[in-house]
Amino acid sequence: MQERKPIAPYMAVGLSTVSYGISERKDIARNLDIIEDCIRGAVDTVNINMPVKIVALAEGALTGFSDEVFDLPHVTAARDLFIDIPGEETERLGKLAREFQTYIIVQCKARWPEVIKDRYFNTLFIINPEGKVVHKAAKNHIWCRERSCTPHDVYDRWVELFGDGIEAFYPVLKTDDIGNIGTICCSDGEYPEAVRALAFNGAEVVYRPSEAMPMTGSGYPGGGSWMIQNRGHAEFNALYMLCPNVGPVFVHPGMQHPFNVGGGNSHIVDYRGEIMSYSPSNYNTVVAAIIDIEALRQFRVMNLNSNWTKDLRTELFKHMYDQPIHPKNLWLNQEPKHHAEVDEVYRANIKRLIERGAYTRPYHDFPGARCLSAPLSEEEWENMKSLWKNPEK
Repeated sequence: MQERKPIAPYMAVGLSTVSYGISERKDIARNLDIIEDCIRGAVDTVNINMPVKIVALAEGALTGFSDEVFDLPHVTAARDLFIDIPGEETERLGKLAREFQTYIIVQCKARWPEVIKDRYFNTLFIINPEGKVVHKAAKNHIWCRERSCTPHDVYDRWVELFGDGIEAFYPVLKTDDIGNIGTICCSDGEYPEAVRALAFNGAEVVYRPSEAMPMTGSGYPGGGSWMIQNRGHAEFNALYMLCPNVGPVFVHPGMQHPFNVGGGNSHIVDYRGEIMSYSPSNYNTVVAAIIDIEALRQFRVMNLNSNWTKDLRTELFKHMYDQPIHPKNLWLNQEPKHHAEVDEVYRANIKRLIERGAYTRPYHDFPGARCLSAPLSEEEWENMKSLWKNPEK
């Protein structure tokens, strides 16, 4: 058995960077230029306090949100916009990881051809200080205006390749220098089960990048329900939450000013649910805090009160999910549908919960949320791509 050594405290950094929408894969280089500048600035600034061992990027920092904003045909976006892992983008980030001897945690949209052709997934990956991709996971819950495929959408194929244990859907990177790192993204964190699954797999630090208004803007001084959720995840599971928010987004190069969809409020939370670092701004900004893995481990094993998972009565909850709510394998044999069509899937889920008795139907029947924009066809998208011809203007 290899001799264990204590893990020294270190700094974790979360970056919020300006994001540019992309029309094809080569446009990602512009976002990488911004990311590189911000990594250099952040590490040079923070490293004077304590070694930086984690640099975490926000959602959209690398590949933007063109697929969601323009409601593009899924296969078109998979083919023309998004990346392979590993690939040229991970190679460039790997050089930075080697230079600064840090782990870099990233969200992006990526193809997984080993799973299924003509699909892309909202993907989380980690590059180690040697510049190698050592962790990859897919977002399991997407918001109703996201076009990504999820493991649940191709459930039978995913299980065939990776099994049906929680580690197949919520893997954790276990290291001897920064502890055990789990990754989720945005909407994943709306479900307490996601971080609990990572905790049961050993996670000590959980990366959850980005959330949008209005979830980030309610309350004072800021952070909204996004911050409430992340503080709850940390408290309920005794782990750190690393939560950089998306920067202002230039949806296309013709925009004079970016749209600040996230509203800032990046933060890092300790294992008691306390805010360790907070930034109201997200325009190329940073949050940074000390991660003390050994202190967390002592807290978990010495405590008989607020390390809640140690006395969870699992039998009480085992039938909670016997009946499905959201249908699996939606996109196993067909291309993911556009926003308005997927809205009907969600409405059917609501109806299912009413019929089950989980929801009580209100007295009045008012029109609910609906998609107000039309999807772009592949031909219309080809015409719109002219906006990217002179991106500096």
